[in-house]
Amino acid sequence: MRILGIDPGLQTTGFGVVDMAGHALTYVASGTITTTHLDRGNLPARLKVLFDGIAEVKARYQPDCAAVEIVFVNVNPQATLLLGQARGACVTALVACDLAVAEYTALQMKKAIAGHGKAAKGQVQEMVKRLLKLPGLPGKDAADALGLAITHAHAGAAMARIAEATGTARKTSGMFKGGRTY
Repeated sequence: MRILGIDPGLQTTGFGVVDMAGHALTYVASGTITTTHLDRGNLPARLKVLFDGIAEVKARYQPDCAAVEIVFVNVNPQATLLLGQARGACVTALVACDLAVAEYTALQMKKAIAGHGKAAKGQVQEMVKRLLKLPGLPGKDAADALGLAITHAHAGAAMARIAEATGTARKTSGMFKGGRTY
């Protein structure tokens, strides 16, 4: 199974692609989609770049499913709203490409990758490097995206079985949020 991880951001969105065969994970690709070349005030154009970029990544790497980070609430409500719109563009692009989308918080991903939810970006980068046997550290945004893909590779099937057994799955969606389907 090929998994696409997405770390959404309005200026820089990270992506990471891994293959899972049994319990073995293999690095496929990672990178970023940036909107920094556009005027900061042109939100619609920036969201289109994210949407089109995700669609291009999906077309190039042909993932079977995707994992996206859930937005956290900042002390700055405007920043949270902008991040939410960027995340919405990413999720919409994935769904428009007919991909099942799982969602994990940053805390869940950090705990799965580094062993504790308060891991620093550098710790996540180092653990992603080790888990995927990479020759160097991936960029911060790409490392978070790869971390989400790894988290889904390890937790996704278990969460699906739990949701099915407990009846928490909505019949219309195969999407995960915090261990529950919705």
